Order: sequence, then structure tokens, then C-alpha cells
Amino acid sequence: MKALIIEDDAEIVESISLALQIRWPETQIVSTHLGNKGIDLAESDGPDIIILDLGLPDMSGFEVLKRVRSFSSAPIIILTVKADEADIVKGLEWGADDYIVKPCGQLELLARVKARIRDKSRLVKEAPLSYGSLRFNPSTHQLLIGGNGVKVTHIEAHIIHHLMKNASYVATYSNLAEEVWGEDYPGSIDSLRVHIRRLREKVEADPSQPQLILTKAGIGYFLAKPDNI
Repeated sequence: MKALIIEDDAEIVESISLALQIRWPETQIVSTHLGNKGIDLAESDGPDIIILDLGLPDMSGFEVLKRVRSFSSAPIIILTVKADEADIVKGLEWGADDYIVKPCGQLELLARVKARIRDKSRLVKEAPLSYGSLRFNPSTHQLLIGGNGVKVTHIEAHIIHHLMKNASYVATYSNLAEEVWGEDYPGSIDSLRVHIRRLREKVEADPSQPQLILTKAGIGYFLAKPDNI
């Protein structure tokens, strides 16, 4: 595996590099503290995963994200101190596959990296799913509601896929975290809530009064009965 780290804090680069190499000893690490250099490396080195800070000295990390996405489909994880939901939404909408707020534990980081690498091969062979008015194609991440297409992120795709496959049951927070990140790490529930909120904004007529993706307090989420979808 080849990892590109675009981060201007040398201690964070060292910490990330150590964590990756302990988990995956064969990992090749390439890093830079500059956004422009990061763009060049993303194009020339073909990394398997990109970890991107938003606060870079020469340009906005959002601009780096936008430009890298114009030529690369490599998974991109934003790692930043920017915790505002508006920034999280912007990062995901501009093409990031995941968004982590600093400081974060090594277990969380490794879980996120593992999941995004796994995304490259997961779901591809599974048949399309139907549930009420919902249609989801795992191979393309295409979600249709009543025939209308909805653009979803990688994480949202895994969430809706898990909810549809297990529509007769409540998907627990732990099970959903394992579906999305490969394991249930500390803080995963808070992350799931953000992604569920964003997904509801895309699929619900009134996200504040959800009719499709429902909450089982203290347990997890489930889909409404087919007659109601």
C-alpha cells in the first residue's frame, strides 16, 4: 500500500506514518507539507490512500481536495481541527471519502483507513437491492427514491446498503460502525449521527421529521415499513 500524507505538522505526519507501518508493515509513506506538492504527488505517485489536512501553508485543503478529485479516485480522508458541521459537509460534498477531526486516536484512524481501502473492492459483486420505493445498486452506489437519483458519499452508501439488507431489523450503532469502518471504535456513534443527518437531508422530505430512516433510541437506526416508503 502507498499512502500520501498532506500535512504541515511534522509530529502528526510521524504519528500517522508509524501507525500505518505498524498495521501494514509494507506501507510506503510519501508526505508533504504543501498543498501544491501534494497535488503533484497524488498525480505522479498514484497513492492507494490520501490523508489530507485542511490547514496548509500555501493553499486551502479544500482546493487540494477539489483538484485531486479532478483526476484521481483514490480514497481521501480529511484529518483536520475544523470541527464545524459546515466544513464536514463541504469536505464530503467536494469528494472526501471520510472526515476526521483532530485529535483522534490511532485506532480510529486505522479503522477509517482500513474501511476506505476496503471500499475499492467491496459491494461490487452484490446485486441491486429494492425496498419500498428505494433502489440501491452496490456496484455503482446509485440510490433511487421513487425513480429519482440521490447522490451519496461512500459512507452514506454503506449505511443505506446495510439498512436495506437488514430492513427487518434495527441496525445497531455497533453493527453500522462495523459496516462503515470495519470495527466499532470510540466515537463512532457521534460520527454515525453526522452521516445519518446528512443522509436524511438528501432522502427525507422533512429531515427534522424523518419518515424513511428512523431512530431506535439508544440502539440504532432502521427503515420504515415498505408501505410507508
